[in-house]
Amino acid sequence: MRLPEEIVNWIKEKVKEAGKRGAVFGISGGLDSSLLAVLCKKALGDNALGLILPCHSHPEDEKYARLVAEKFGIKTERVVLDSIYEGFLQILPSADRIAKGNLMPRLRMATLYYFANKLNYLVTGSGNRSEMTIGYFTKRGDEGVDILPLGSLLKKEVRGLAKELGVQDEIIKRTPSAGLWEGQTDEGEIGISYANLDKAIVAIESHNRESLPGDLIAKVEALIKSSQHKRSPAIVFRPGHLDKSQDS
Repeated sequence: MRLPEEIVNWIKEKVKEAGKRGAVFGISGGLDSSLLAVLCKKALGDNALGLILPCHSHPEDEKYARLVAEKFGIKTERVVLDSIYEGFLQILPSADRIAKGNLMPRLRMATLYYFANKLNYLVTGSGNRSEMTIGYFTKRGDEGVDILPLGSLLKKEVRGLAKELGVQDEIIKRTPSAGLWEGQTDEGEIGISYANLDKAIVAIESHNRESLPGDLIAKVEALIKSSQHKRSPAIVFRPGHLDKSQDS
């Protein structure tokens, strides 16, 4: 079975297992969310809903989101979060741009779950293996989903699959950005190109670190280590844990 069909069948299976009617997902005009939207549409037809959730977003984001939705016949709803975001910041103490930027995906995720509850759908995320491995996501934001159909795919594999399924080249070639602030790009924030990140992840996981420059491997390993808490479930206190730790 080809990879697209395998993912499509997996989405169907997970929705059925959960006793849900369909899937809801954010559609931002970027590569990952566009591919996810196409796969959900293939899996669930009209029970796939893409939410366009502008929050001080660049107008081009919505333009590209609508392009992919129109080409593949994906149902959409639009909810503008600008005023909610601004109101939230007015009642919160001042903070740096990272704290303010991360509020955006958390508001979007709350909106996605509202629709999921309303429609009895699963919230479906567009996180890929490259970003999940190094923790490049907002904890309890874009990571806070029910299923991750692209979670085992490197960025280069996402790009290849999107091309195979007919996602427009102009979307595939867009500079990846979470849109957290003006001029923000994913590669700029990570400090590594996706091409090098993918190579490093493969090298580390295959225990072939010598195949790449040591500084690249060290940086990616540091990112993996420092973001472990973002990939782990909440830690639960267990009585007697400290006593056992002290005994050892």
